[in-house]
Amino acid sequence: MLSYRHAFHAGNHADVLKHFVLLEVLRYYCRKDKPWWFIDTHAGAGCYALQGEQAGKTAEFEQGVGRLWGRDDLCDTLASYIEAVAQFNPHGGLNFYPGSPALAMTQLREQDRMRLFELHPADFTSLDKTFERDRDRVLVRRADGFGGLRSLLPPPSRRAVVLIDPSYEVKDDYRKVVDVLREATRKFPGGTYMLWYPLLSRPEAQRLPDRLATLDAGSWLDLRLVVQTPSRDGFGMFGSGIYLINPPWTLPETLESAMPELVKALGLDEQAGFDLEYRIE
Repeated sequence: MLSYRHAFHAGNHADVLKHFVLLEVLRYYCRKDKPWWFIDTHAGAGCYALQGEQAGKTAEFEQGVGRLWGRDDLCDTLASYIEAVAQFNPHGGLNFYPGSPALAMTQLREQDRMRLFELHPADFTSLDKTFERDRDRVLVRRADGFGGLRSLLPPPSRRAVVLIDPSYEVKDDYRKVVDVLREATRKFPGGTYMLWYPLLSRPEAQRLPDRLATLDAGSWLDLRLVVQTPSRDGFGMFGSGIYLINPPWTLPETLESAMPELVKALGLDEQAGFDLEYRIE
């Protein structure tokens, strides 16, 4: 949806969840010398100025990455995530927040490749400029990532992490993400697929986990972070989730260790918590 701008939400609790998991997955892929691809279907603007007009207006990062910034008592997993964010803040303050492609770039090696899709014209321009010096490894396209993903599978490397992260402001996105995952896993069953989704009171959001279960993936993981009690009027996101197909076998243990600490840091009331379900074959 072209009215959606992620800058208003950069660095919030959903970004923290999504990005620390993404970094763990990419680090696992780096254990082997074989090249991998990172494909982002909704890549956004690349990097966000937290004191800018958009992010500064909502200041959602203060209840997200801001609660972890500057701490020296974090577990190794969360500390590694903050170290990655710090690469974009060389002067010490928390002034910029890297989006998924920028964080993925911190793990990219010479043999690896990124393929990024963004439809919003302004965000595409920013994204394209962010990676203008890396044309040999990064391809940025102004296109619908749902459709663009189809043309990239299977990748030449036969190793890939695919992030699907739409705005969900269009109700049909809840159907599309399941359809896209079903088709993608048919074309390239060996890839690791990461789907971010919001926790909302709206019916289509409530039905999404059951629809994901119909994919009947062999190995999967579903992680949900709740930061506060759902509002009485039913509006607003009270948490978010990450659904993975073919997750690293090491990921459940990592999450079981890190998530209690993340809940303690980001939780806003007594309903804060997490759920983790998985099957690793």
